[in-house]
Amino acid sequence: MEFDPADPAPAPPHGSSFALPVPLAAALPPGPALLERLEAYARAAQGAFAPNTLRALAADSRIFAAWCRAHGRSVLPAAPQTVADFIDAQAARKSRATVERYRSSIAMLHRAAGLPNPCTDERVRLAVKRMSRAKGRRQKQAEPLNRPSIDRMLAVKTPERLHRRVAEGDREVPLIALRNAALMAVAYDTLLRRSELVSLLIEDLERVEDGSGTILVRRTKTDQEGEGAVKYLAPDTVGHVSAWLEAAGLTSGPLFRPVTKGGRVGAAALGDAEVHRLYREIALAAGVKLARPPSGHSTRVGATQDMFAAGFELLEVMQAGSWKTPAMPARYGERLRAQRGAARKLATLQNRA
Repeated sequence: MEFDPADPAPAPPHGSSFALPVPLAAALPPGPALLERLEAYARAAQGAFAPNTLRALAADSRIFAAWCRAHGRSVLPAAPQTVADFIDAQAARKSRATVERYRSSIAMLHRAAGLPNPCTDERVRLAVKRMSRAKGRRQKQAEPLNRPSIDRMLAVKTPERLHRRVAEGDREVPLIALRNAALMAVAYDTLLRRSELVSLLIEDLERVEDGSGTILVRRTKTDQEGEGAVKYLAPDTVGHVSAWLEAAGLTSGPLFRPVTKGGRVGAAALGDAEVHRLYREIALAAGVKLARPPSGHSTRVGATQDMFAAGFELLEVMQAGSWKTPAMPARYGERLRAQRGAARKLATLQNRA
């Protein structure tokens, strides 16, 4: 599912011994049996799930447990009516995608405890259907950053927070501006999600004689087992990456890293939450006018739309964005397809377009 959650899942509490976080023991019925099952499942599942999945499960379980305690309901096992009532309550103030995630986490929690899944009950299905009819199933799409916007943002060399400067011809460029330019250029060429973007490694970058390059993406949202995918980088993108790496003195490790106010480059990878913040800051500095502020998916949406506008086929776009099904890229390009559809052709024949 492609979205930037309205309420991202917080990290599990520090010091937790569980590989798979679960609600607090106080939320469980008396007796150690359920807690032991959850602990056993956590040990067995260690390393089997992405970190974001674990964070979401931990956060969603706490939210469900707190709601159940407040309403005098059992968390494990939860009755189907409890889950249905919980969905109705959350749907009144949360997005459909978030509530769907809650339902998935409740189902996973029951599987971990070896209990029947209440989410398969007809009452829960009807609650979800009720929510979908009230809210609609259409998700809000990230505001696209198309190529003209990207070019304007790449030209921004003086964001408000200046860091250590690096000579570029007859002028000096802040180190952070070089990092930001490389980040945006790579994001546009690869169509990567923000978590995939910040996981890139310098040693997976390969340059080609014509100035272009490729980079290995070791793991994506749709490739949790790490088969990997190789993405193309245009010559101008390779130039931005090379300028950043040379100025930062980097030869291995994470490609994109934080930079301190004093111009010190961090050793760890840039946090994925920083990506959409940087996009918003740079778009504002570049004077890019958008209906809504950009998000971490904006380069992915913009590149997809530019590919459709250039006449590329759906399968080509799916390959570029590592999509397994056509639903999401087709949705990103639906306005362009409407402009090229039968209604537009008819209006042209009637001299109305």
